Amino acid sequence: MNTITREVLSVARLTRAVRMLLEGHFGAVWVEGEISNLARPSSGHLYFSLKDEAAQVRCAMFRARNSLLGFVPANGAQVLLSGRVSLYEPRGEFQLIVEHMEPAGDGLLRMKFEALKRTLAADGLFEAEHKQALPAWPTQIGIISSPTGAAVRDILQVLRRRNPAIPVILYPTPVQGSAAIPGVVRAIKTANQRAECSVLIVARGGGSLEDLWAFNEEAVVRAIYDSAIPIITGVGHEIDYTLADLAADVRAPTPSAAAELCVPDGRLVLRQVHAFEQRLTRTTQQRLQQLTVRTHHAMQRLIHPGRRIEQHHQRLDELARRLPQAIQHTLALYQARLRSRIAELHTLNPRARLSLLAQQIEHLHLRLPQVMRLNLARAETRVALAKQTLSAVSPLATLERGYAIVTAPDGRIARRAVKIEPGSHITARLADGSLACTVDQILLAEATAARRAP
Repeated sequence: MNTITREVLSVARLTRAVRMLLEGHFGAVWVEGEISNLARPSSGHLYFSLKDEAAQVRCAMFRARNSLLGFVPANGAQVLLSGRVSLYEPRGEFQLIVEHMEPAGDGLLRMKFEALKRTLAADGLFEAEHKQALPAWPTQIGIISSPTGAAVRDILQVLRRRNPAIPVILYPTPVQGSAAIPGVVRAIKTANQRAECSVLIVARGGGSLEDLWAFNEEAVVRAIYDSAIPIITGVGHEIDYTLADLAADVRAPTPSAAAELCVPDGRLVLRQVHAFEQRLTRTTQQRLQQLTVRTHHAMQRLIHPGRRIEQHHQRLDELARRLPQAIQHTLALYQARLRSRIAELHTLNPRARLSLLAQQIEHLHLRLPQVMRLNLARAETRVALAKQTLSAVSPLATLERGYAIVTAPDGRIARRAVKIEPGSHITARLADGSLACTVDQILLAEATAARRAP
């Protein structure tokens, strides 16, 4: 039987072989695309995806290379890069090792856009607190745009459709190229000097970032910010966004949308007025019906004064009949209460209480001498016991047995003979008096003398 010999590769050997094949087949390549999923770990390397409409590829740019970049890559930036085709073996992922990267297409303009955006944002030009509210019903509308552009035609068409009664003033200016910057600034200042419009529309049609660049210039942005008249911008298409939009009081996605935001729809206003009229009519009719019903009910409840007087007379007669009964009932109630109070007073008479207290006083008067004699005997017994106790512990009893208390020359009690010097004057207190003595000789006890012997 024939056996087939198969070479089995490990995953590591396979990915390594593919990497060597890719790196050996492709040299340095140039690729253009959009950055996405950009990551900047603490190592300083850059990892991102480069994509176009149909595909994407993972890229790695190591710190030694990205430190030489003249711009800061960001998600969404269109770039042109060169590098080596490789494979990241641990994940088996196809990637580009980027050696060089630069902005592509309008990338330089985008960098300038972001730098100016940060500067103007730091100056507070985009803060919401500086935005002005649009007038609910403008008296006159100013348009700052090219007189030959499609944007003006779209705006005028929308204004005529929504509210043809509001007048419009056009402040013509170029909206593309080098002349657009001073032209737009001059138009805004002119409209503010004339002060003849309630709101201004700054608009132009769509285009590339380079076509719309005049609305990203600092002079135009500051002129919009400084305008005392509220400004709506409608620059480009819905996806286009300029710095002028950020500084404007309201940004519209298109010139037509700016016109719609600018004025209320006349037909809608007429419908609202008609609706208000109908509501007012219905409310008035309902109110009249309510008043009619209330008037009818009031008329039904109205009683002739003569009948009301008759009712009062009848009521007075009834009360006159009930009055004696009410008086008798009230008197009976008060009499019952009085009898109850008298009974309570009898029970609270102090005579019985005084008699009881007198008996208690008489009893205590009889017991007082007995108690006094008993307490006196107890006190005498306690005194006798105390005298016996004091006699037992008193030093005078000891002196009566022939002992004496010796006082040294310094006035202290002499407890040791060795502390007294011969010739010292001492005092010896006896039971019936004291003796003033002079020490002629010190006679020590045998034990004491033995301890002092050399």
